[in-house]
Amino acid sequence: MPRLGASPFSFPDFRGATRLLILVNLAAFFGLLVAGFATPGIANALGSWLMFEPSSFLHGALWQPLTYSFIHQGLVGTLFELLSLWFLAGFLENLHSSNWVIGLYSASVVGTAAAALAIYAVSGTLGMALVTIPLYGSFGGIFGLLIAIGVLYGDMEFLLFFTIGIKARSMAALYALVSIALLFGQQRMYAFAELGGALAGLLFIRLAPRRGFSFVFSEQWYSMRNRYYRWKRRRAARKFEVYMRAQGKTVRFDGQGRQIDDDADDKKRWN
Repeated sequence: MPRLGASPFSFPDFRGATRLLILVNLAAFFGLLVAGFATPGIANALGSWLMFEPSSFLHGALWQPLTYSFIHQGLVGTLFELLSLWFLAGFLENLHSSNWVIGLYSASVVGTAAAALAIYAVSGTLGMALVTIPLYGSFGGIFGLLIAIGVLYGDMEFLLFFTIGIKARSMAALYALVSIALLFGQQRMYAFAELGGALAGLLFIRLAPRRGFSFVFSEQWYSMRNRYYRWKRRRAARKFEVYMRAQGKTVRFDGQGRQIDDDADDKKRWN
């Protein structure tokens, strides 16, 4: 386990879940960039189709709570997001499994979209003025990763703006305060969505298994499969008992469908 003291500015290893997230986001960014040069109209339509818009989601665009996180606009903003994602996800992956990191990031991304949908629905019901903007980028997932580090490894120090040392819990609190302040401006939907991603990340680290939900699901799947195979073996054993009884012979099986050797029992009894 790495030392959780003051950390110089250096990026973690580029592997596992970190590498997967970075490469998928890069592929989506350059794919839309190339499509924009070839056919700008189709690229714009595709970007709008993949971004998260609450009204579109309510009318059937159920894929948007996941796809919006892969849509990036602007080279500088994309570079900042992916560098942040590399650093935070890589740090957590040194301490947790890849499945756990993927689960945390995904939960934060979906939580961001859910929060945006919630404030959209509430504002429409109460007649509140809300400037609706399409969500795009991995900001929600990144905020969830930052909250996880702030809660689990709060004494870890980072270099803010490459010069100022700040503890992880203080950095997470600073970002949360900025988002809360934005709730009183024109970007309240964006700010509320970002806070939703942080809350989803917090719930994930409190409730999720240490190895991630995918590990638990795979364990459950293999357990169900093994129970099915054991049931088939017991049923085959009962059929074989009936068949052998019809042939005038007696065989016995235990509760697991394994044959009981009576001769071996007799030998043990007399020896």
